Amino acid sequence: MGHQGERDGPSLTLNDRVVLAVLREEPAHGFAVARALAAGSDLGRILTLRRPQVYRAIDRLAALDLLEPIVTEPGDAGPKRTVYRVTEAGVAPLEAWLSTPVDHVRDLRVEFLLKLRLLERLGRGPAPLVEAQRRALGPTLARLTETGGGGGDVVERWRAENARAVGRFLDGWTARPGAG
Repeated sequence: MGHQGERDGPSLTLNDRVVLAVLREEPAHGFAVARALAAGSDLGRILTLRRPQVYRAIDRLAALDLLEPIVTEPGDAGPKRTVYRVTEAGVAPLEAWLSTPVDHVRDLRVEFLLKLRLLERLGRGPAPLVEAQRRALGPTLARLTETGGGGGDVVERWRAENARAVGRFLDGWTARPGAG
C-alpha cells in the first residue's frame, strides 16, 4: 500500500492509520472510534472495523507513543472509558500517509478513498493528493488502458476497465467546484 516516504516511521497497518486519523479529528474513547468505523457509518462504508480491531489499534498506537490517554470517563453501562488523543509524534506519520499516493490501482478502492474522505473530514482539500496520485499511477493507467480490454482475457479486460474508471475519477476530481 502507498507508503513511500514513510519507511523511517513506525510500521503501521491500515487499521492503525485509520484509527489514528479518526482520533486526529477529535479525542475520543475506543467505543466512539468503533462507532465511527462501524458498518454503514461514513467511514465504515469504505472500511469497516469491529470493536476488537479498533481496541487493538489503539493499544498498539499508544504503545508506540502515537496516542496518549487524556482522561477517563465513566462508561454508560460498563467499565470506564479512556479518551485518547494523537500525540505530537503521531502527527507526522499520519500526515505522511494522508499525503502519499497509493502504489497500485487495486489500493484505490479502500486506501485512497479513505484518504480522500479523511482529508475532507479534517477540512482539507484533497487536490494535492489527487494530483500526486495521478502522477504516480499515470504510466500504469496508460499501459493498462492501451494494452488491455480488447481481447478475451477476462483479467486484462477487468484491469483495463478499472484503469479507465480510475483515470476518469482522477481527471474529474479537479474539475469539481471547490475540489481544491
